[in-house]
Amino acid sequence: MTEPGPSRELVGIVPAAGSAQRVSPLPCSKELFPVGFRRMEGSGELRPKAAAHYLLERMEAAGARKAYVVLGDGKWDIPAYFGDGAPVEMDLAYLVIRDSPGVAFSVDAAYPFVRDSIVVFGFPDIIYWPEDALSAVVERHRVSGADFVVAVVPTDRPEKNDLVELDEAGRIVRMEIKQPDSKLRYTWMLAVWGSEFTKFLHEFVAEVGPEIVANGGLWQGRELYPGDVLWAAIEHGLSHETVVFDDGGYVDIGTPDELTHAVRLFGQSSPGSAESADSA
Repeated sequence: MTEPGPSRELVGIVPAAGSAQRVSPLPCSKELFPVGFRRMEGSGELRPKAAAHYLLERMEAAGARKAYVVLGDGKWDIPAYFGDGAPVEMDLAYLVIRDSPGVAFSVDAAYPFVRDSIVVFGFPDIIYWPEDALSAVVERHRVSGADFVVAVVPTDRPEKNDLVELDEAGRIVRMEIKQPDSKLRYTWMLAVWGSEFTKFLHEFVAEVGPEIVANGGLWQGRELYPGDVLWAAIEHGLSHETVVFDDGGYVDIGTPDELTHAVRLFGQSSPGSAESADSA
């Protein structure tokens, strides 16, 4: 179990190694696609807001002062845009992983740099609400000392999500990965974890990696999803908690319909406001 307390550094991990095939071709990495607007400090003028900007600014608000952005080969427009992190008031470093078999492998690329840190994790192509959800998950992790804590929200798209069943204490007792006929109504969207989970993830991907390479990127006949690693950690005995946001949700810009929805949703009202999201 992770020791509670504020002594260890909060560090963000942002996986941006995907090829965005479902929305290609794009004129930029999908993490930089403009979704809504932000006000420039000082002038108050509106400027387009890149999709990943939402996650990074919320990591900073939750207490992370630096983050590792894991890039796929050729996605150099991301460091060109965010630079050293000044636009989001964080220190950013960039790691490159070629031909990543999945998100878990991208996240593990940061292992040498975060093995003793508290990791805050989210998806840069997902815009979620409420805005302070990550801060609430960080606080629950600090107080509880659980090995990992995840944010959970309702979903009506079981075919697109890692679905979770919760017990009365709010802990995950079952998980179904992208099952169209599932009756489960919750999914997870953010996570905060300590060194025990970082170590477990590192060992897990090392174990399944040869199978995935040998099978053309498939694990047990399909893609390995982050939810698979969470469930494996639970079965292994790692402790966890959830923070449930019954009024929360998110938009994933990785598909054409959701990208269209996000552009409309976050372009309706003030920059980054949950007001437009809540009316989705």
